[in-house]
Amino acid sequence: MTSNAARDADVVVVGAGAVGLAIAAQLARTHSVVVLERHESYARETTSHNSGVIHAGIYYRTGSLKHRLCIEGNPMLYEWCEAHGVGHRRVGKLIVALDGDESGALDAVLAQAQANEVVGIHPITLEAARDLEPHVPATAALYSPNTGIVDQVGYARSLESAAREAGALFAYHHEVTGVARDLDGFVIEARDADGHATTLRTSALVNSAGHGAPAIATALGYPLDGGEGVPMLRQHVNRGAYFDVVGARFARAVSHLVYPLPRPQLEGLGVHLTLDLDGALRLGPDTAWWGDDAALDYRSDATRQAEFLAAGRRLLPELEAEDLAPGQVGYRPKLSGPGEPEADFLLWHDRGYVHLGGIESPGLTASLPLARQVAALL
Repeated sequence: MTSNAARDADVVVVGAGAVGLAIAAQLARTHSVVVLERHESYARETTSHNSGVIHAGIYYRTGSLKHRLCIEGNPMLYEWCEAHGVGHRRVGKLIVALDGDESGALDAVLAQAQANEVVGIHPITLEAARDLEPHVPATAALYSPNTGIVDQVGYARSLESAAREAGALFAYHHEVTGVARDLDGFVIEARDADGHATTLRTSALVNSAGHGAPAIATALGYPLDGGEGVPMLRQHVNRGAYFDVVGARFARAVSHLVYPLPRPQLEGLGVHLTLDLDGALRLGPDTAWWGDDAALDYRSDATRQAEFLAAGRRLLPELEAEDLAPGQVGYRPKLSGPGEPEADFLLWHDRGYVHLGGIESPGLTASLPLARQVAALL
C-alpha cells in the first residue's frame, strides 16, 4: 500500500478494542492512521468484559488461526507487558478431572495441547494438584505454567499510547454510519455524539469493530452469508456472565486459574475459577445465546446464581450461596451459531478492505501477531 496525499489517512481502523489498537500501533509505524470508535474511549466492549487470561493455546484446532496466533502471541504479550509496565502475572492454570470417569478426557486435552506444541503443559500427580489447590477436589490434573492474567484495560491503554506516539489519530464517540468505495479507496461517513457528520477518505479500511463488524461489511455490499469469493461474515452474539466469590473464607484460597474439563453437552469451556491481579476470585463465564441484533446489556445478572453455585461447587465444594455476588457480563462475537462446530477467527482481505470476524477468545492473547498479519496484508 502506498500513501496518497488526497486521502485523509492511509488507513482507517474501525474499533478501539485490544485488536484494533494493536493494529493501529503496528500500522502507525509506517502509515498515517485514523481510528474510529463509537464509544467514548477504548476497550469498552469485548476487551474489558472477559477473564483477562493470557492463554497458552491448549484447546484450539491444530493449525487454526486461533491456535497459531495464540501460541505466537503468548510470549509476545508477556514481553509487551514487561516493556510497557502493564500489570500481569504468570499464575499458571490447572485443568482438573473431578471424578475417575474423566481421566480419558484429560488425556485427550493433553494430546491436543501436545499437538499444538503448548509450552510446558504436563500432567501432575494428585498430591501435587492438592498442594497447589487444596480446596479443589481434583482426581487428576494438567498444569499449564505459561497461562496467566493481564490488566486488559491497562494493556489497551498501552497500545493506544504506542499508536498515538507513532502518529495515529483517534476519533472517539464517532460511529460509522456509511462506507463506500471510490476509485482508489474508501469514503467513510461517521457521526459524533452530538450528531455532527464527518467524512473521511482512506486508501485502506480495517474493520475490527467486533460486534459491529457485520454492519460495516453490509454497508460495503458484502453478503453476510458469503458466496462468490466472500467468506461467512455473519456473527452471532454469545453472552457470558460471572459471579464474584465474595465469601471471606475464600480470600486467597485459590492461587491459580482452575478449569474443569470441557463437557460435550456444554458450549465453551464450562464455568471456571479465575483471578484478577488483586487476587479476587470469580466464577465464569457461562454461555448463553443473545439476539444477534439485540442491544448488549452489561448489567450484572443475579438470576443465574443457582446454576453458578452448582457449577462452582464442583470446583469448591464448600461454596455457599452467600459466597456469591453477581459480577460482570460480557459478550462474545462468534462466527459459529448454536449447535455448530467452533469457528476459527476470520481474517479476510479484499482490495484494501480487511475484515476481522469472530474475534473472541483468545483474541486478547493473539492481538499482537494478529496486528502483524493485518499489516502484511496492506
